[in-house]
Amino acid sequence: MSIDSLRRSARETVSGLPPGFWWLWLSTLVNRTGAFVLTFLSLYLTVELGHSPWFAGLVVALHGLGGIAGSPLGGALTDRWGRRPTMVTMHLAAAASAAALAFVTSAWAIATVVLLMGVAMQAVRPSINATIADMVPAHDVRRAYALNYWALNLGFAIASIGGGAAIFLGYRTLFVVDAVATTLCAVIVFLRLPETRPEARTDKAGEPVVEAKVSMFTVLRDAPFRSLVLLNLLVCLVFTAPWIGLPLTMADQGLSPSSYGVVIAVNGIVIVGFQLLVNKLTDKRSPVLLLSLSSLLFAFGTGATALAGSPVAFAATVIVWTVGEMIHVPTNAAATARLAPEHARGRYQGVMGMSWAVAGFVAPIAAGAIVGGPGPNVLWAATAAIGVIAAAGYFTRLRKVLADGDADRSEGKDQKGHGGPDGDAADSPVDRTARASGADQASVGA
Repeated sequence: MSIDSLRRSARETVSGLPPGFWWLWLSTLVNRTGAFVLTFLSLYLTVELGHSPWFAGLVVALHGLGGIAGSPLGGALTDRWGRRPTMVTMHLAAAASAAALAFVTSAWAIATVVLLMGVAMQAVRPSINATIADMVPAHDVRRAYALNYWALNLGFAIASIGGGAAIFLGYRTLFVVDAVATTLCAVIVFLRLPETRPEARTDKAGEPVVEAKVSMFTVLRDAPFRSLVLLNLLVCLVFTAPWIGLPLTMADQGLSPSSYGVVIAVNGIVIVGFQLLVNKLTDKRSPVLLLSLSSLLFAFGTGATALAGSPVAFAATVIVWTVGEMIHVPTNAAATARLAPEHARGRYQGVMGMSWAVAGFVAPIAAGAIVGGPGPNVLWAATAAIGVIAAAGYFTRLRKVLADGDADRSEGKDQKGHGGPDGDAADSPVDRTARASGADQASVGA
């Protein structure tokens, strides 16, 4: 491929998106560029404050636990309060938490602050995803999610390098820089990003249409979306396992921690270097095909870890499941936006975010227990099996509902029918939500 063709492909990848998206993209980049807390938190707790590795692991787990609560909270606020107010408030709450970590020293205070940070950081994500779905045309939504994910990883790569170089300034200084970057992110959103929450619909007579009330329980009664969430949970478990299991597996084979650092860095390098290319190659493809393919890549990549015996071989496995990650994350976000009614996008994204948070809490504990018990090979066999099950689940449970979504977009229709995962009659997101709400008349949108 020539340089000119690469440039042309890059222009096509980033063209045609509204200005508001690029302000949101910039806020994501700024936010992640200063994301030092989670990167250096375990070192700060053990090296600087002298806490045990067990306590450091507990605190990191509390961050994930906070995310489980924060995701539905952020989803409800996104729909009721608005996208921009939720983003600004939660960014400022995360900034305050990062700043607090620079000053608190007691174990209880640190644990509490990190828990609250987990709530705030996860609560902002439904509003970001809902904003993208609001402002970007349906046929470009997946591309927009991929670009935003690229910004997130680019920022994280910068933070990892910059934090490592600046660590001589002290961990507390890094936490203050994190707080400043997150505050700047909130300022960008407040000053430049318009509110995108859809206005109330009206009928032909101009009267407001009463939307079906949607609670978190109503969302979970949406069968196709529930399948999407559960399958994403399986994939997230597979995706999260290497972050704990891989360094333990490499150490078990006598490889040094520095070797692991080089191997896991491949993940960020591949995403930053090739996310736009992968997005170009997969654009306009069937979402079910992409979700199934990404699940198989996760299965093959993690499963092959059991056969690796050198840093090069381990790096090759990381490349495989990283490609799966680049395909899965934007496709899953776009599928969530597709299945959600406009007035409940925040809640749908919030419930989907819970699957990521649950996996982030459960997978590290499970991976550590399996490696320390039956052994690493059992862990990698399990992740391979789970990935294959997820791939089969996407194809059998969601093929019709997401295929109908593709047909609707190609025909220029607006939120038309989706067949249920069991071959039910086609339902729109609003129809599905209304039917679920009918079984939940006592519930009121949170």
